[in-house]
Amino acid sequence: MAQSIKDKVEETPRAPSKAASALHYQSGFNNQFSTEARPGALPLGRNSPQRPPLGLYAEQISGTAFTAPRAENRRTWTYRTRPSVVHRPYSRIDNGRIRTAPFAEVEATPSQLRWSPFPIPAEPTDFVAGLVTIGGNGDASQQSGMAAHVYAANRSMTDRYFYSADGEMLLVPQQGRLMLVTELGVLEVSPGEIAVVPRGIRFKVELPDGPSRGYVCENYGQMFRLPELGPLGANGLANPRDFLAPVAAFEDKEAPCELVAKFQGNLWAAEMKHSPLNVVAWHGNYAPYKYDLAKFMVVGTISFDHPDPSIFTVLTAPSDTHGTANVDFVIFPPRWLVGEDTFRPPWFHRNVMCEFMGLVYGEYDAKAEGFLPGGASLHNCMSAHGPDADTWEKATNAELKPHRLSDTMAFMFETRFAMRLTRYAMESSELQQDYFEGWQGLKKNFQG
Repeated sequence: MAQSIKDKVEETPRAPSKAASALHYQSGFNNQFSTEARPGALPLGRNSPQRPPLGLYAEQISGTAFTAPRAENRRTWTYRTRPSVVHRPYSRIDNGRIRTAPFAEVEATPSQLRWSPFPIPAEPTDFVAGLVTIGGNGDASQQSGMAAHVYAANRSMTDRYFYSADGEMLLVPQQGRLMLVTELGVLEVSPGEIAVVPRGIRFKVELPDGPSRGYVCENYGQMFRLPELGPLGANGLANPRDFLAPVAAFEDKEAPCELVAKFQGNLWAAEMKHSPLNVVAWHGNYAPYKYDLAKFMVVGTISFDHPDPSIFTVLTAPSDTHGTANVDFVIFPPRWLVGEDTFRPPWFHRNVMCEFMGLVYGEYDAKAEGFLPGGASLHNCMSAHGPDADTWEKATNAELKPHRLSDTMAFMFETRFAMRLTRYAMESSELQQDYFEGWQGLKKNFQG
């Protein structure tokens, strides 16, 4: 009997802080993985034998150009019950609230912006229908830039599948687990974890906890990778072994299915008579992965001041300008604050990079109130921002003893280009019109 996705389970503990999971994983970042859901399904010694084992079809998925340098080359060989090409022609469908760069619906603004938590729909809504674009930059057709989306859904995808040909998708759940059922296996992703689905990989999203909400960074540019450590040396920040890729698992389903493609900014749908998640075995280094943010090794000051927030970078997607990211994924996790004679919250600053922030749980230490889990903020290129007046007052007068921030998980999509927003983002009732008021209480204290 064929071993399917449902068969690949056993009771195995996950991270100690999380609920038990039933899924197997392979560890390592961008490793050359090898996995099969049926013994003998993976050919040995060659990628494309004349007759692959078990009557399967060999198919390569290339995430980079064939001629990309070996260290940067990403590709995976799959062995599937039918090739991916077996589907009806694509037809355009409604884009819903999904938008793609270049953005031109409304003018870009230098104003500081913040949104309250985005609501979960009352009507049945799956992950694709629940995707809402806030904004972005660059040009997806030129494979440059990024988009920031939120998702709010209450229904699992069953016979509907999705992929983005425009960019890889970094998912940050805020409420409810996601079961990412991909053609290369299954990832269970809880709030406090992230997952990355590479460009073109087909998947569906199941919601084991019901109503769910979170954030998505769609990276049009070079793929996410671990940042260089420089003077830190060999260890620190996100360790490669803590990234988890799925093992092979497949749907042996013969039934009408819909495959939705995001291609050049639009949604297209094709009819299929079987599940596209039909990979019985695969090997390579182009695969989805997950990461538990609790395993991030935080680096910070043990004397005075504190370094730039780049010390909190989990993943980076480089641009053609050395040292300047197309987009960074940065977190602000639980940590100790011990700096002497130091203003400990984030300082006031203006940044050539653009900062889109979200909050998974707890409170952000630069904002006393108003920045809530499920909400977001945007501080565009060179727009001044920093702690609100209440936070500044408390931090300036606080007794500087060691203090642990224990209930917080904020993140930032930091990108080299200013973000242009969608009409929905600028006209949404969740946009806080009084956000600027938090700084108006900052008084002149000059005594010179």
